[in-house]
This record gives sequence, C-alpha cells and structure tokens, in this order.
Amino acid sequence: MRRRLLAVLMVLMGAATLLLSVPLADSYASGRTEHLLLQRRADAVRFADLADRVRTAADRAELSAEIRRYAELYGAGVSVVDPAGRVIARAGPGITRRTADDVLGRALTGRSTEQLPTVRPWGPDRVVLAEPVGRDERVGGAVLLAVPTAAARRDVTVRWVLVAGGALTAFAAAALVAAGITRWLMRPVRDLDRAVAGLASGSLQSRAVSDTGPPELRSLRRHFNGMAEAVADSLGRQRAFVADASHQLRNPLATLVLQLENVEPHLTPGPGRKEHARALDEAERLEELLDGLLALARVEAGAAERTLQDVARAVRERVTAWQPVFEASGLTLTVEAVPEGLRARAVPDAVGRILDAVLDNAVKFVPAGGSVTAWAACADGSAVVRVSDDGPGVPQDQLPLLTRRFARSPEHQNVPGSGLGLAIADEIARLSGGSLGTAGHEPHGLVVELRLPCA
Repeated sequence: MRRRLLAVLMVLMGAATLLLSVPLADSYASGRTEHLLLQRRADAVRFADLADRVRTAADRAELSAEIRRYAELYGAGVSVVDPAGRVIARAGPGITRRTADDVLGRALTGRSTEQLPTVRPWGPDRVVLAEPVGRDERVGGAVLLAVPTAAARRDVTVRWVLVAGGALTAFAAAALVAAGITRWLMRPVRDLDRAVAGLASGSLQSRAVSDTGPPELRSLRRHFNGMAEAVADSLGRQRAFVADASHQLRNPLATLVLQLENVEPHLTPGPGRKEHARALDEAERLEELLDGLLALARVEAGAAERTLQDVARAVRERVTAWQPVFEASGLTLTVEAVPEGLRARAVPDAVGRILDAVLDNAVKFVPAGGSVTAWAACADGSAVVRVSDDGPGVPQDQLPLLTRRFARSPEHQNVPGSGLGLAIADEIARLSGGSLGTAGHEPHGLVVELRLPCA
C-alpha cells in the first residue's frame, strides 16, 4: 500500500510540475519570438522607407548597398519587390516564394507581419516577415526579410534547460516530502498489521506501539489495543476456567475411581459386577478426558517463543520410541527418506508432541497387520512431516472434523480416547506458525500432514 500511495503522489506531483513548467517554457518561447519580430520589423520598416523614397538610380544603388550590408551583418535574406511581386533589389540568402507567399500577399495589401511561427530549440531555422512599401492605399511594393533564428533558438534552449532543471529540482524535493508523508501515514498502518497478524497467530500479547501518524490512526491504535486487551482477558479467563475446572474435578474423580475399585471385592457374582465394571470404565474415561482438557488448556495458554528445531532428528526419535508399541499391536512402523539438516521454527518440541498424537491415533485405529509410514521433506518453503497408514480411513466428509475437539467418527465411538489428541496437535501447529491437515490415502487409509515454516 505504501508503494501505491507513493506512486499516486508522484504521479500527481509529476503532472503538477508538467502543468506548470510546460506553459512557462512555451510562454518564454512565444515572448522570445515576439521580441525577434519587433527587432526585425523595425529594420523592415526602415528598408520600406528607403524603398519608398527611391526615385533615381542613385537612390536604388543606396538601397542595394544598405540591404547588402544588413544581409552581411545579420546573415539575413532581404528582398524588395514591386506591386507585381517582381524583385527590384536583393541581398543575402534567397527567399523562396513558398515560404513568402502568405506574408507577401498581406504586405501588398498594406498589412505588416504581426505574428511569426513560435521559435523553439528544434526550429524553424528562418522566419520570414514582410513590410509594405508606401502608406495607406498607396502601396508601392514590399520588403521581405528572411531572418535566421539561431540566436533566438539558443536563448530558448538555455531558458528551457533552466526551466527543466528547476522542474526536476522541485519534483525531487516534492518526492522527498511525499516519501516522508507516506512513511508518516503508513507507519501506524504497518504497526497495526503486525499486531493483527500476531493476534491471528495466537500471540495475545501483540499490541500496536506506533504513536505517529494522523489523529484518526492514533485513535484507531488506542481502540485496537483496548480491543486486544479485552479479547486477551476474555480468552485468559476462559482458559483459566477450563484448567481450574478440570484440575478441581480430578481429585473427586480419582477418589471415585479408588472407591469403585475398593468396592469390587465385596460384590457378589451377577449383573452387579458387569455394571460396576462399566461404571469404572466410564470413570477412567472421564479421567482421561480431564487430562486432555488440562493438556489443551496448557497448550492454548502457552506463549513460548518459536525456536529452531531439527525436524529430521525429531521424526527419527519419535519413530524409534513408538516402535515397541507398534510391534506389540501387530503393526509395522517405518520411516521413509528424511533429509539430514531439515529444520523448522516452532514452539519447543512441537514436532515430537504432534507426532506422538498422530502415532497414538494410528495405534488405536489401524487394525493389526497394518502399516504406518512417516516421511519428511522441505517443500514450498515449509518443512513437511507426513504420516500415512493403510487402515480403514475416514469418509471424505468427516476429514475436516478430525482436528476439532472431541471429534470421533461414528464407527469409532467405542475406541479409547478423549477426542482431543489431534485438536491439541493442531493447536501446537498453529502456535508454531504452521498447519495440520488430513486427507485420504489411496487405496484406503489416512494421511496426516504437518507443515511448519522451514528455516
């Protein structure tokens, strides 16, 4: 946005500079042309007076000598013609009828040249003006002057260079001012953007700190910080309530489980024992659920800094640790190519904790004889860790639900667990700036993919 704003300001200032400098330059060229006309018109008037007084051969010789000296001095072409357009005296470069017809026709009707083509650096090289010989209706011919414009074009060029230099200097100064204004306007916006990104990534301590910019943006910063404080306080209270409630329920629940276990020896054989066993299983499941809620609350409340982690090492270590569990369940756990030096930035032990949740689910849901494969690589700027299995998998429409809290497929309702494992793993991935996704595995099975920012 800063570039776009600066570009708009530069375009506006460039247009303003052109609108001021171009008319100024053109005005000087017009003024210099008018000055040239006035200078040379005075000379043409003098020659017209001499031509009007020509009566004898001596007068004609004097006129010829005068225009010859003038032509040699100024490099101009001078022609004196009679009312029929025939040349009676000439000096200097010739004047073509094509360039002189218009001004000559006006002069033979008694009108002087009142306007010349505007002299600019690129031309014209010569301008032609005419002055009638005689007065009133008694026109006895005309004087034509073909005036070189080199000096006038040089003056116009110098003045245009000065105007262009002044315009560029003004534009550069305005550009510096625009850059400063743009920085002043955009600094609080960028600061707000960083704060919003921090909040979106789970860092509830992110605040907008810039105190510059227009009053409206400073007011927006204060309101945003107030909103962020309210959101952080609300989430903190919510998480604290979940953690406190879970913790407070653990003690009476542990006592209940202990009492149920103590009652078991005193039960007589019969339906009561089966109901007792079912009640004990439900109490243990509730205890596991509370442990999961406590773990999730700790993860959500965690504000650990992201650090550099060896993803390849974490994958190999967790696969090695889970190998005996898989063998005891009749499953095969293998590791495909994991490149050395694969690193990512994440919260401490993020890869290990997420792999623990994913592999724990695989042990629960993949039937005996199945296989699970772990794979890691760097792709598209992310460290990718993928765990796939050949189990029964999950219907396509239920895949997005797997990372939700307490999610459980209808056919897996009786499998032990709290339904919080992948939800905790997804929260860890989010706090690490990454993501956790699920997909089907061909021909059957499930793929869980972790993506973390690659270092």
